[in-house]
Amino acid sequence: MSLLPPEEEGDGVEVAWEDQQRINTFSKLNNRLSDIQDLLKAKNEEKEYYDDLSTELELADEDDPQPVMYKIGEAFFYLPLRDARRQLKGDLKKYEKEIEGLESKAEECEKGMKELKVLLYAKFGKQINLETTS
Repeated sequence: MSLLPPEEEGDGVEVAWEDQQRINTFSKLNNRLSDIQDLLKAKNEEKEYYDDLSTELELADEDDPQPVMYKIGEAFFYLPLRDARRQLKGDLKKYEKEIEGLESKAEECEKGMKELKVLLYAKFGKQINLETTS
């Protein structure tokens, strides 16, 4: 007994072990992509904070002897303005590399998912739904 409307009922294609493995792989890639997108969002927000800080430090007075509070890891340290700018430049490069790496991993997941969609839709048609909600 099928719960699908008659026009969506297929010819009852049998799910082979290889097909199940492809479906599982698709699911893993989908979950990995979701995790990567969450990480990307967090890294981009953090990079925006560093960009804002960069603007603030550029506007800071060079002659002011006051050290700047700068976050390194989980702690804040007082650094001279010049050192804070140097540290910030390194941190920005680090975030850009991390973002590029995550974007590359996301593209790999999307590519793998696209290939699996083609294979699975070719065999199962409307009997399978591989569309993501995000």
